[in-house]
Amino acid sequence: MGMTIAEKILAAHSGHESVVPGQLIECETDWVLCHEITTPAALRMLEERGMDRVFDPSRIVAVPDHSVPAMNIKAAKMYQKLKSWVQEKGIEHFYDVGRGGIAHVVLENTGLIKPGQTLVSGDSHTCNAGALGCFATGVGSTDLAGAIYAGKVWFKVPETMLIRVTGQMQPGVTPKDLVLEVIKRIGADGANYLAMEWVGDTIDRMDMEGRFTLTNMAIEAGGKTGIVAVDDTTRAYLAERGVTRDQYTEYTSDPDANYKVVIDLDASAVEPTVAYPHIPSNGRVAGSDRIAVTHAYVGSCTNGRIGDLRDVARILKGRKVADGVQMIVVPATQAIWKQAAQEGLLEIFVEAGASVSYPSCGACLGMHSGVLGPDDVCISSSNRNFVGRMGDPTAQIYLASPATVAASAVAGYISDPRQYNAEGPGGETEAAD
Repeated sequence: MGMTIAEKILAAHSGHESVVPGQLIECETDWVLCHEITTPAALRMLEERGMDRVFDPSRIVAVPDHSVPAMNIKAAKMYQKLKSWVQEKGIEHFYDVGRGGIAHVVLENTGLIKPGQTLVSGDSHTCNAGALGCFATGVGSTDLAGAIYAGKVWFKVPETMLIRVTGQMQPGVTPKDLVLEVIKRIGADGANYLAMEWVGDTIDRMDMEGRFTLTNMAIEAGGKTGIVAVDDTTRAYLAERGVTRDQYTEYTSDPDANYKVVIDLDASAVEPTVAYPHIPSNGRVAGSDRIAVTHAYVGSCTNGRIGDLRDVARILKGRKVADGVQMIVVPATQAIWKQAAQEGLLEIFVEAGASVSYPSCGACLGMHSGVLGPDDVCISSSNRNFVGRMGDPTAQIYLASPATVAASAVAGYISDPRQYNAEGPGGETEAAD
C-alpha cells in the first residue's frame, strides 16, 4: 500500500521506511514557531522541571503577534517573557513588534519553512504552512515544551482526506468561499484528526495566497493539518525568497495511497459563502438574508494578505463604508502593510471611511483593536465565529471572504460581492486573453 504526502513526511522524520494511520511515532521537528500567548506556559513547565534549554536556537521562530502592541500590563508581561527568553537563549529568528506581524503569515514569507519539513507551534492555525507541502500542526503547551527542549514530538499518524476541486471559480468567488463550502459539507468535525490534502485543476491554478487560506482553515473542520503538493507555483514562490530546489524534499501521494474519505467539489458551482453564527460549518450563500452589520473586519492569518487587501480596495474605491458600520482593515504583516501603502490601498481604505490597524491577531480572537461589544454584528474575514470569539458573547460573527466583507461594509448589510467585483476569481491565476 502506498503512502500519502503526510505519511511520507512523518515516516522520514521518525526513522521509518513507512508508517500507517494510527501508528504512534516520535517525530523530529524541523521548526518550532513561538508567540507570546502560548509559549510562556511551555517555558514555565521547562523551568519548573530544571529543563530550561533549547534544542536548537537556529530552528525556532519567535513572533509576538496576538496582543501587540501590548493592550494592558498582563499582555506586556507576556511579551516581556517571550522577548527575554529569545535574548537569553540566542533565538536566531525573532520578528519583534514593528518587524513582524501575524506569526503564520510572517513565517510563510521568510523562506525558512520548506517542503517536506515538519513544524509545530502552540497555535491551532499552524496548519497554514501546509500549503508549502510540509507537515505543520498546532500542539498543546506540554508538547510545545517538549519540542522546544528536545526537537521531537509524539504523533499518532493521521488518516488523510482527499479534497479534489475542479473547474473555474466564478468571478467574485475566492479560496475562502471554497474552504467554507467544504466545511459546510463535512461539518466542523468532519475532518477530525485528518490531514486535508487539496488537489485538482482549480488548486493547480491557484496562487500561494489562496492555498494558504485553504490549509489555514483545516482546523475549523477538526483537521490535524492541511496540505498541498509542491508544484511550479510553490517552487516559484520559494525561489522568490531565495530557496533553491536542493534545499528541500518534495513528496507526492502514491497512486495507491489510502484515503479515509474523498470529497469532490465543482468550483464553478460554488458561490460567495458566509458562515453564520456560531460555527464555521453554518454556511449560506452571501446575501441570502438582509442582515444589518455594525462591524466589518478584514485581517487575520486567514485573509490579511496583499491579494485580500486588493480585493477589498477594488470594492471600496470610490465608495464609502455605510453609516453605522465600523470597518477595520488589518494587514497581516509589516511587509504587507508597506506594500499596501505603496500601492495606494491604505489611502483607498481611509477615503472610504475604514480604519487601518497595526499587523496583529487583534480582534480576531477578541484581544484588542476592534473587540466586539454587546449585540454587535460583525462580518469578518477571520476563521472562527464561536460565541465570544471576538468579544462579548452576545455579539454575532459572520465569516466570509474579504470581498464579501467589503461589499457588506458598503451596503451596511451582508451582501454578495459579485455586484461589485468583475475582475476575476480571487486567488486564481488566469492567462490573459
